[in-house]
This record gives sequence, C-alpha cells and structure tokens, in this order.
Amino acid sequence: MFDLPVADKKDRRNYAKFRHFLLDEGFQMAQFSIYYRLLSGKEVAEKYDKAIRTNLPPKGTVQILSITDKQYENIRTYTGKKKEPSEKQTQLVLF
Repeated sequence: MFDLPVADKKDRRNYAKFRHFLLDEGFQMAQFSIYYRLLSGKEVAEKYDKAIRTNLPPKGTVQILSITDKQYENIRTYTGKKKEPSEKQTQLVLF
C-alpha cells in the first residue's frame, strides 16, 4: 500500500516509476495505490521487501502487509450483491 505525492511533475514521475516497478515485479492492482502479489513463503517475501526498499520513491509512505494463506482464505469479495469465492493461494503481500 502506498500514498505518494503527485503535486508536481517530478512527484508524478516518481509515482509512475514506482507503480511500474511493482507491475514489472508481478504485482497486481487491488485498488488505487494497493498492489498485491501471491508468494510461496517468508523467504520470497523478504526478497520482495528488500527490492521494494531499494526502489522506494524519495517522498511518500509505503506500507507492506504480509498475511498467511489461512488468513487469505478468509477474504470475502463482494461485487455488487454477489459473493465471489476467494481463490485458495499460499501467501499474500499487499503494497
């Protein structure tokens, strides 16, 4: 999850650069400024944590949230009035 300034041209460029970095690393957008990627374990999550720290924009806030596969199984998704079942995955990291 991230909250980056977009007040001027340089800020917008840094926002776009960080967003494209996440997409290039295989992250998917859940909502504006919330990206996620399913990972196979804690070691892999630590690798991505390091990569994100290396590519942090100069301003703004970036938060990383890791949840287990059991926690991810409890996610309920509603689109309109329909309930959509969550896919069973191993681990989720949100940015």
